[in-house]
Amino acid sequence: MTITERAAYIKGLAEGLGIDESTKEGKVIKALIDAFDDMALTVSDLEAELDELTEQVETIDEDLGSLEEDYYDLDDECDCDECGAEDFEDGDIYEVCCPTCGDIVCIDSDMLEEGQTTCPNCGELLEFDLEDDGEETEDSDNDDK
Repeated sequence: MTITERAAYIKGLAEGLGIDESTKEGKVIKALIDAFDDMALTVSDLEAELDELTEQVETIDEDLGSLEEDYYDLDDECDCDECGAEDFEDGDIYEVCCPTCGDIVCIDSDMLEEGQTTCPNCGELLEFDLEDDGEETEDSDNDDK
């Protein structure tokens, strides 16, 4: 039973009892029933509006998802959990751990050559200095000799 049906049922019960609306108690009961009826109608209207709003938000979410796929070209981006092994074998995709949030970020060789990218999770600027890696390798080679 919906809230509007319950309000109508209570109103019918009160009318069936033959409550005298000229008495103080009768006036209070009638006012309470009318208030309950108004509240039931308001709640019913709000539920209908919420359902409509929910449908609109779901439509907007679907449209936004389509736009993101088209605009950001998400189909071509790396999702590290689903990367093909061939991408890693070819050396095209690298995994980098963001020091701020700990999120694993996939970068390609172009980003690596550029020297920096932004973490998509926290917005932290991630910088890559390949020259330091080379110097460390040379230093470690010299230490071994």
